[in-house]
Amino acid sequence: MKKLLTILVLSFLCFNISFADNLKVIDGDTIVLNGEKIRFAGIDAPEYDQDCMNGDKKIYCGMFAQVLLTKKIGDETPKCISEGKDFFGRTLAECFVNGESLSSFLVRHGYAFAYRKYSKKFVKDEEYAKKIKIGMWSMEFEFPWDYRKNKSKRTIS
Repeated sequence: MKKLLTILVLSFLCFNISFADNLKVIDGDTIVLNGEKIRFAGIDAPEYDQDCMNGDKKIYCGMFAQVLLTKKIGDETPKCISEGKDFFGRTLAECFVNGESLSSFLVRHGYAFAYRKYSKKFVKDEEYAKKIKIGMWSMEFEFPWDYRKNKSKRTIS
């Protein structure tokens, strides 16, 4: 399974994944659907270039989140319920495939986190993933919000 996931990640390296003209998966919590950039409300997934450590092995957890989301969507078109706009003008929404929340799916599989600063909706999903040590919870990682903050500090220095 790990080999297959590694091959998938490497095959999509440096690309936004697109299976249809109307859908692109940018990263683990952002898609473009019919030309509209949609950020999943209430969760935060690792940045595309974010790494995790599994022992002494570097894991491309940001790319894994993107691949997991892409595989979950498959050839379906997500149905999204808008919750407004964010600071960057992206639509904030919860999106579903076959009635299942993509946000809940990502958090329960350990490749996104409940973004408590904005919502408590996915906290139980996160607690479940943490308890069974799935996804990023089985590795050493930096929360995405800390990664972004620290990355901007490194860029300034």
